[in-house]
Amino acid sequence: MNRNDAVAIATKILKEIMVYRRRLNHHAEHGDEEDNEVINVQLPRFLKLVERGDPVQFVRPAFPTKSPNSAKVLGILPDMAERLSLKFLEMFCQRIQQIYSPGAHIRICSDGHVFSDLISVDDDVVDKYQKSIEDMVASIGATHLSTYSLRDVSDFSLHGRDYNAQRKLLVKHYAKPEYEIKTELTSDEKGLHLYRNITRFLYEDSLFPGREESKTTLRKDAKRRAVSVVQRSWAWGNLLNAQFPSAIRLSIHPQPTDSIKIGIHMLPTKDDWLTPWHGVAANLNGNFVLMKNAEAQRLNGELVMVQGAPSHYVINT
Repeated sequence: MNRNDAVAIATKILKEIMVYRRRLNHHAEHGDEEDNEVINVQLPRFLKLVERGDPVQFVRPAFPTKSPNSAKVLGILPDMAERLSLKFLEMFCQRIQQIYSPGAHIRICSDGHVFSDLISVDDDVVDKYQKSIEDMVASIGATHLSTYSLRDVSDFSLHGRDYNAQRKLLVKHYAKPEYEIKTELTSDEKGLHLYRNITRFLYEDSLFPGREESKTTLRKDAKRRAVSVVQRSWAWGNLLNAQFPSAIRLSIHPQPTDSIKIGIHMLPTKDDWLTPWHGVAANLNGNFVLMKNAEAQRLNGELVMVQGAPSHYVINT
């Protein structure tokens, strides 16, 4: 393949990805310019894969566990929100294969055990969620998706399912000290944006029944935990970079245009930070969208059960 053809194919792949990109500024006036900036950053990496004739390998830290807040989700297990998202990721790879015959593969790198102790979710609950995700990948007949989690890291395998020990090893070998993380987060607008949104998630997730602390106390605690969550999240990213050095990183969050990570949506949502494990799937006038459980209830959504478990809502307005 000559270089011009390789550039054309790599550019087509990136333009397909841009259709689903999560944006830091949803109302940006220059969306095309932003997309072109992302393409310019990413093109050399995709071009190298295309010139070698290699499949595009993606890693996507995602599908950790359901939020513990029932105002956001239907329960502890994956539901229609996850099923539709996995189907999208499979379709996403199929679309790339239509452009580039070697195709693409997404390794879903579940980070639930990475910070479960920081989000008030038991490791046993994370295990159940991850097993259900694996079963769901199989049930939809996905051939372009696979899963990877903390227990699959060979260097940590001696600890079996002792996730506390595995988390300590992750931080020891792949993390920066928390004080450095906090300095990075508070030194520029990008870091502050991430810090505030992670803090918001943690605060919302702490508002579940039985909590006796004041909202002020919970907010302070969320700010403290946010630094630790980011520390471990970045450590997980560093581990994945070491394990899969040629993989392209897909993110669940919006990313700056100059980032090596690309944030993409899996389901339509008004909130660029909302994910399937922090929300529910709602069939709104015939189209599925992602929203919080409380919002679906406020809109008088009809809850649909599948095999005895809550699945999604139907909303007609």
